[in-house]
Amino acid sequence: MVVLIVLYAILFFWNLGRTGFLGPDEPRYASIGRDMARTWDWVTPRLDGQPWFEKPPLTYWLTAASRLAHLPDEWAARFPQALISLAFFYFYFRILRQEFSIAIAIVATAMLATSIGWLAFTYVAVTDLPMAATLNLAVLITMFPHHDPRTRERWLNALLAGALLGVSALGKGFVPIVLFAPVLIIAKERFALIAGAIVTAAPWYVWCYQRNGEAFWNELFWKHHVARFLSPTLDHVQPFWFYLPMLALGIFPWTPLLALLGQRRLFEDSRAKMMGAWVAWGLIFFSASRNKLPGYVLPLLPVLIILITIAFSRSPKAAYWLAACAWMAAWLPTASSILPNALLTGLSRALAEFSLIGMSIVILLSLMVAAAAAFLMGPHVDGFRAAPLLALAAAVTIGVLLTQTAPVLDRYVSVRRFYRSNPAAVSGACLDRVNRTWEYGLNYYAGHPLERCGANEPAGRRFVRVEDGRLVLGTRDDQ
Repeated sequence: MVVLIVLYAILFFWNLGRTGFLGPDEPRYASIGRDMARTWDWVTPRLDGQPWFEKPPLTYWLTAASRLAHLPDEWAARFPQALISLAFFYFYFRILRQEFSIAIAIVATAMLATSIGWLAFTYVAVTDLPMAATLNLAVLITMFPHHDPRTRERWLNALLAGALLGVSALGKGFVPIVLFAPVLIIAKERFALIAGAIVTAAPWYVWCYQRNGEAFWNELFWKHHVARFLSPTLDHVQPFWFYLPMLALGIFPWTPLLALLGQRRLFEDSRAKMMGAWVAWGLIFFSASRNKLPGYVLPLLPVLIILITIAFSRSPKAAYWLAACAWMAAWLPTASSILPNALLTGLSRALAEFSLIGMSIVILLSLMVAAAAAFLMGPHVDGFRAAPLLALAAAVTIGVLLTQTAPVLDRYVSVRRFYRSNPAAVSGACLDRVNRTWEYGLNYYAGHPLERCGANEPAGRRFVRVEDGRLVLGTRDDQ
């Protein structure tokens, strides 16, 4: 277990700055954090000088603190995410070891640490992982309280769970409060838990409201909570069943083990019932929302992994299930080849463009890997205890693939290399129908929002536009 976590830390910290900011969210959040560190205004988030109330401040605070520690751009934004993920693994392991067994703790932590969903959000500087980590610790501490007869110890645990819930609310608003609500019903020291959450989260909400008034509440709560849940206007509408494949993808390469949740005797354990009910509640809540994004279900992965691990530990054919996971892991090189296009053009288009011949070869090789794994392990090998070895192999593979993919992402998906090739010209250029995925990145690296090109730009004015899926720099004289 220690080897896996150390390897995980090395691989991720090694690659934190090798790719420029990706997508629209990373550069936006990093820009807000940079502005906080510059102005020392820790209450009102600002993007390009204007108040920005789409998310609470936790991610911005983390980036700002890293900027004050003189970490460079991508490191300042991503380092706190990786650090939170590692800290979460430590406490996740401790809680499971105390409540179940050291074997369950090792396997569950190894699976979560190599699940593609958790790994992806460890690497990018967005709000999902800090919220998911703190919420899950609050949930697990409340579900599995330390059995200490002393009232003082029980209250301290409840205060800790409440404080973690408050931090989670500072990470992503009121969604973690809704997710935590069913767990509150079984909380032993409910008053202490609620007090811990209020003391931690309420000061910023009250202070920001006092400074900014209704504009803050209308943007954060009504638009990005109520309207996002009920209205299709935010352009992320997906079918009700969207999160079923997202959960399966999120725990890749351990996806085959989902089939083990059909074991009836699994839920004879009251703890499994609690966890299963909580995952079901979260899945129903997210599925009912009109707007859906894959990262929304990240908070469900740690508890889902615990359920899968318990079911896996009781399976009489664990070795064969592990071989199925090895077959899935053999697809990791394919995933790395699809990733750049998926980030650039979307997953469905990237899959459509992937060669059928290439996919056939990968399937054949994957089946050979699975067959070899099943043959070598056989019925006499404890597949459950061998799972950390597969996790270790997956971690090495992911690290190598990430190292190989990072330069491709930096060249074709991030705007960093494009900007640094001619920073002065790009900083003074206007944007000619550049989409927001690249616009926010250009604004971040330029240090100010670039203008959008008008109809009557003067001759010789430089512009940035997209040609054949790539950014190019030109002038009006070139047209």
